[in-house]
Amino acid sequence: MSSRATQLQPAVDQAKQRSENALSRLAMQQQLLARAEHQLSELRRYREEYASGVDAMLSVSAMLNRQTFIQRIDQAIVQQVDEIARHQRQLEQVRVQWKHNHARESALGSVVAQHLERERCADERHEQAESDERSQYRRSS
Repeated sequence: MSSRATQLQPAVDQAKQRSENALSRLAMQQQLLARAEHQLSELRRYREEYASGVDAMLSVSAMLNRQTFIQRIDQAIVQQVDEIARHQRQLEQVRVQWKHNHARESALGSVVAQHLERERCADERHEQAESDERSQYRRSS
């Protein structure tokens, strides 16, 4: 007869795999967010450098071109801020999923541990009873 802990092991293994997969997705999402934040800081740095490089000798058309280019950078910054917000929302969703999977894995592991402990106690009681019986038999012989 197979023990309850053994019967539950496939569920534990599956829960562990789901938790590990969710953790991998969490790490990947954190990397995506970090890249997006880095790109935003690069855009802001580039905009600052470009905007501060005003040359008094520029023609009107060159100044308009520069202003148009700065506006494009500003639009890219706004888009990148939106992208970061999207990544943050996705990261939170993945984090919630990982927490759920991890909690399930922990709960199943705990149930299996309880069954193993009960089985161990039952085995010890059985061994003690056998020992007592042998001891009783020796005394009576």
